[in-house]
Amino acid sequence: MAGIDVRQLGDYIRDQRRVSNVSLRQLAKSAGVSNPYLSQIERGLRKPSAEILQQIAKALRISAEALYVQAGILEQREGSGLVADAVLADEGLNERQKQVLLEIYDSFRKENAVPPSAAAEPLATRTAPAKATDTKTKAPRKTSTPKKSVPPTPAHDIASGGTA
Repeated sequence: MAGIDVRQLGDYIRDQRRVSNVSLRQLAKSAGVSNPYLSQIERGLRKPSAEILQQIAKALRISAEALYVQAGILEQREGSGLVADAVLADEGLNERQKQVLLEIYDSFRKENAVPPSAAAEPLATRTAPAKATDTKTKAPRKTSTPKKSVPPTPAHDIASGGTA
């Protein structure tokens, strides 16, 4: 956590605690830390570990990711925050599950991202997928589609002399 602004982190935790209407003593007990230690964190005198941040986040019912970003452990996620906000707000998931879902989401976004060189290239010059061709004539290969057989209906049976 080198280079983090512990004062800013402490202010953020204090603000979150106040918004939640939780006393310092209550938060310390819920997070499993001592009152003096939590007070030192809020005043920017101590740098909490990632584990302590997770305990504080859980006690405040906020995402550990938000505290990790404030602490400089994680970078702010790019892209639409709607999915991330929904995942982080889901009380049915634990912090680890939320983290895994967001990592998967990020990997899909990166996988589907258009490379910068392709984004700068006009659409008309982009290579279209090759069509299947007949190797002998170089003409487009004709594909046959199987014809569906229609079972006879009672009207067909009657017309052909069958019984219904």
